[in-house]
Amino acid sequence: MARILGVDYGERRLGLAVSDPDGIVATVFGVVEVHSQAEAVAAVTRAAQETQAERIVVGFPLEMNGREGDMAAKVRGFVAALTKGVGMPVVTWDERLTTVAVERALLDANISRQKRRRLRDKLAAQAILQSYLDNMAVKQAEG
Repeated sequence: MARILGVDYGERRLGLAVSDPDGIVATVFGVVEVHSQAEAVAAVTRAAQETQAERIVVGFPLEMNGREGDMAAKVRGFVAALTKGVGMPVVTWDERLTTVAVERALLDANISRQKRRRLRDKLAAQAILQSYLDNMAVKQAEG
């Protein structure tokens, strides 16, 4: 299995994570500040090249009832633009409660508000990608 890049998309910041070559563990790759969708596409494309990723997983923000809200539409637009420009598979992955879980863990660890802001996006990307990797491992085990 090849490396996979995980993306927590935001209009101002992108959280990034990358898998190991075996597709078992997601690790934090970083956060990129962006000012436009074009910048976001370019940043993710650069990160995919740098990490030698062969697939990109973008967190998809469904509402708790499963419906798509305003941010889901923005992510769809980003994914469409990224798919056109990056030249590799781009998939979306349900990210419900990811940011909430990360925020709770940071609060439990008594991390300051300022540090939490810097950590939240990249840890959310890591959680999204790890969830995807775990799901793929289960599917492979089932045959």
